[in-house]
Amino acid sequence: MLAARGSYDVGVDTPRADVVQDIRFARSADGVGIAYAVHGSGPPLLIDACWLSHLQFDWESPVWRHYLVELGKVATVIRYDERGHGLSDRGVTDHSLQARVADLEAVVADAGLDRFALMAMAQGGPVAIEYAARHPERLTRLIFYGSYAGAQAAASAEELELLAAFEALIRVGWARPTSEFRRVFSSMMIPGGTEEQMRWLDDLQARACDTETAVLSRSQRQVADSTWRLPELDLPTLVIHSRGDQMNEFHHARELAVGIRGAKLVALDSNNHIVLSDEPAWPAFLHEVAVFIEPDRRTVPGVVADDVAAMVSPRELDILRLAAAGYDNDAIAAELFLSVRTVERHLQNVYAKLGLSGRTARTAAVARLLSGA
Repeated sequence: MLAARGSYDVGVDTPRADVVQDIRFARSADGVGIAYAVHGSGPPLLIDACWLSHLQFDWESPVWRHYLVELGKVATVIRYDERGHGLSDRGVTDHSLQARVADLEAVVADAGLDRFALMAMAQGGPVAIEYAARHPERLTRLIFYGSYAGAQAAASAEELELLAAFEALIRVGWARPTSEFRRVFSSMMIPGGTEEQMRWLDDLQARACDTETAVLSRSQRQVADSTWRLPELDLPTLVIHSRGDQMNEFHHARELAVGIRGAKLVALDSNNHIVLSDEPAWPAFLHEVAVFIEPDRRTVPGVVADDVAAMVSPRELDILRLAAAGYDNDAIAAELFLSVRTVERHLQNVYAKLGLSGRTARTAAVARLLSGA
C-alpha cells in the first residue's frame, strides 16, 4: 500500500475540482531529494520521469492535464521530478543511469509500493529497463511511451548531428527571457499544438531546470543504454509510440518490441511526441493503457482475478502450463533450457501474483489455470 509519511496536499491549480495530488519527498542513495506526487485511485502505476517535468506546473498544464485526470481514473498514479528538475533538489551534477535508477528505487521505497505497473516515458526507458531487470518481482507489467532502450542505439549520422545541434541550442537559448530557442524543442514535441500549448512548453523548459542542468543531464542521458538488458525482461509489456514522433523516432519503439519477449507494439496515428487531448490518437492511447492495466485492477484487495494468463508473464505462463501437464521443476527446466533455480523463482512470482502461499500453492495455481482454459 502507499505510505503517507512526509506528505502534504496541494489543493491549488488542480485539473478538476475533485482531483488533488499529494506531494512527497524521497531521499535517494546519494542524499538527493526526489519530489514525487500521488493522485487517483486503483492499482499503482508509477510513471518513470521524462526529460522535463515540474510536479506543480504540470498540474495546470494544457499539455499534460488530460493525462493526469484520465490516468487517475484507472490507477493510483505516482510520478516524480528527476534529480535537478522541478521540485527535486537542484544543482545536481550526477545524472548517470545508476543514480537515476537509485532515484526510482527511492520513490518506490518511500511510497511503500509492493508490486506495481511501471510506465517509462521518453528518456525514462533505460531506467525502467534496468529497474525491471534488477527487481522483476516488484513489477506487474511494463509500459513504454515514446521511449527507447538507448538514445544513441542504432542512431543515424543525421540523428547524431541533431543531438550536437540541440546541445548548442540549449547552451545559447535555454535561459533567455524570450523563447525563440526553446520553441525549437516545443515544436518538435507537439508540432500539432496550439500557440497556448507551445507557450506552455516553452515556459516549462525554463522552469524545469537551469541551463547547466539541462546540458549535463541531457549529455549523460544520451550515453545511457540498457539495450543489452532487454532479453532478460519477462513480464507483460506494452510499447506505445507515435508514428511521426520527432523527438524519439519510431524505430526505437520497434527495437523495444523486438527485444522484449511477448511485447505488444501499438503505433499511434500522430506526429506529436506528447499526444494531445483533441486528436484521435488520444482515446486510442488511453484505451490501450486502460485495457493493459485492467488485470491489475482485478488484483486490488477484495477483487478476485480469474484470468491467470493476463496476470502472469509469457515465461511464467509457459512454466505453469508445463506444471499443469505434470512436469516437475527439473523437467520444466530441461524443457525450457532454464536452471531449476530460475524455474523456482518464476513459480514464486506466479504464486505472489495469484495471492497463493504454502504447500498447496502449486496445486492451486494449476487449478486456476485449468479452470480458465
